[in-house]
Amino acid sequence: MATTSSNVTELTINTIRTLAMDGVEKANSGHPGTPMALAPVAYELWANTLNYDPSSPLWPNRDRYILSCGHASMLIYSLLHLAGVKKVDANGKIESGLSVTLDDLKSFRQWHSRTPGHPEYEHTTGVETTTGPLGQGVANSVGFAIAERWLAARYNRPGFKLFDYNVYAQCSDGDLMEGISQEAASIAGHLKLSNLCWIYDDNNITIEGRTNLAFSENVPERFRALGWHVVEIEDANDLNALADAYQSFLDNVESPTLIVVHSIIGYGAPKKANTSAAHGEPLGADEIRATKAAYGWPDEAFLVPKEATKHFAETLGARGRAAREAWEALFAKYKQSHPQQASEIETLERRELPAGWDAPVTEFPADPKGLATRISGGKALNMYAERIPWMLGGSADLAPSTKTLLTFDGAGTFTADTYAGRNFHFGIREHGMAAAVNGMTLSGLRAYGATFFVFSDYLRPSMRLASIMNIPSLFVFTHDSIGVGEDGPTHQPVEHLAAARAIPGLIVLRPGDGNEAIYAYRAALKQKHRPTAMILTRQNMPTLDRTKYASAEGVERGGYTLIDAANGKPQVILIATGSELSLACDAYEQLTKEGVAARVVSMPSMELFEMQDASYREQVLPASVTARVAVEAGIRQPWDKYLGFGGGFIGMSSFGASAPAQTVYEKFGITTAGVVAEAKRVLGK
Repeated sequence: MATTSSNVTELTINTIRTLAMDGVEKANSGHPGTPMALAPVAYELWANTLNYDPSSPLWPNRDRYILSCGHASMLIYSLLHLAGVKKVDANGKIESGLSVTLDDLKSFRQWHSRTPGHPEYEHTTGVETTTGPLGQGVANSVGFAIAERWLAARYNRPGFKLFDYNVYAQCSDGDLMEGISQEAASIAGHLKLSNLCWIYDDNNITIEGRTNLAFSENVPERFRALGWHVVEIEDANDLNALADAYQSFLDNVESPTLIVVHSIIGYGAPKKANTSAAHGEPLGADEIRATKAAYGWPDEAFLVPKEATKHFAETLGARGRAAREAWEALFAKYKQSHPQQASEIETLERRELPAGWDAPVTEFPADPKGLATRISGGKALNMYAERIPWMLGGSADLAPSTKTLLTFDGAGTFTADTYAGRNFHFGIREHGMAAAVNGMTLSGLRAYGATFFVFSDYLRPSMRLASIMNIPSLFVFTHDSIGVGEDGPTHQPVEHLAAARAIPGLIVLRPGDGNEAIYAYRAALKQKHRPTAMILTRQNMPTLDRTKYASAEGVERGGYTLIDAANGKPQVILIATGSELSLACDAYEQLTKEGVAARVVSMPSMELFEMQDASYREQVLPASVTARVAVEAGIRQPWDKYLGFGGGFIGMSSFGASAPAQTVYEKFGITTAGVVAEAKRVLGK
């Protein structure tokens, strides 16, 4: 082809740059400057370091590459195309076509394109996690690195090093300004995750202008203080320095590595390089023409020289294929020597759970005093985790309160000295914890993170991303209402149930007694493509007598008739969740004594209930019964779809208060008497 590029390396780098420019220009939307700056950084990693087979992109021991600065998505899309990464279907079958075709690059940011504005997991093969909200990718990478360390500790054997992959996250100034990245970096440094490398693009530019408008700290020294190995590169175009930096990471076995790369955003653009104008808008036809001239590149859009794809095939492709084939041969021998462990690996790689994990469990006996669902839930968590070897997690320094510590023999603790443990101490870092849980889940583990429900605000972006990615991360929230009592309104969730239910795809489960907690966990673990928020109480609540009330297995349908009117024809339906379920039951008894035919519906999960067929939902909530009362110690917002215009609600419309829990409930009118009175009101009595 006609180009003045001096060699195939420069040719390949400039192909990445020009594809990024052309894609953004055609879409009239996007971020061209960062891919232009980072093309040599990514090239050196992919061509000469990354252990990845484009022909088998889900190979278990592949290195993971995460573009945390997801706005630079044309960088990863160009790499996936040039590297020839194969497309994998929803069932994990490798197809003959490419993950990202040239037509996909031309359809950047368009409807149904495999090149959306920010990289999306499962939407585009080769994208390991959804990024875009800055800081999330690097924080996910900590979970990926944790997963590799845990898998290696559990499954590697003498002569069988099955898991030794590395995790690379390319990040920006914005990533490192976000607080979540500090939490994640602190966790990684504490755990000495030497398989983790962050590649920081220090280009001194943000949308508003120079970074020194708002950012003047010494990033290398901050990371050294966090226990990281730090390497600095003065010029992003210095391939030898980049190669040395990657080798320095590979040689370091004591800590995670931060490679600080000083770059020029929009490299090569005569007017826009090193300005904020290169960050978040197309360069424009004239500037692209001038930039290509500076590269010695023809004035042709989406030009892909065959030498560039051949070069990636001869470097990344050949190296990755050889490594993958060697691994598969090793795993075949491993299956003969260690069949049980091999079976576990195959099961978790299929995103399945071991046979028998959901076998019947011993239910809690009826007890008027009962247990807090954080306690019964903790027992259920332990029962299931003991059956699922790759179920693991921890809390944000609250395990004694959330009751999420795994206590069975052999559970152990994951530390810098012992990576085989299944209990994690995430510290007071809710956001970093949740993002790490997502990374662990993306790696095939069944991971959970726990904290008080009010602090779900601190991790909400990660919970939302789990739902966007359709992954079964488990978020356990205790201390779920004004029942927190004396700690007062700062620690009493009021609007949080509505906020959680507002996230599309998130399963919210709020069990109403110990046995509902058992089946709530079972329902959560059955999810393969949806995350769960498990909402549990601080205070004790009665364990219902299931010889009188319907089986708690009804939890798995989201909502069920707990107890019905004697003739099966209720005048009023009481719908409740969590700690308010027992209030509804007591109100039912009072109404029955007064001759009012009532039904109690337990509704631990609106989302699971909505998944049931229409006939079942009509059976539980018949349209003919319009007199309805919902009872929940939260705001009314999500309930009107079941209550209609005439329904009543017993709950909260303000923040809580500091006092003993029983007093708080009484002062806010969330009582049996309040439910009875509201039932009579909606009946017109």
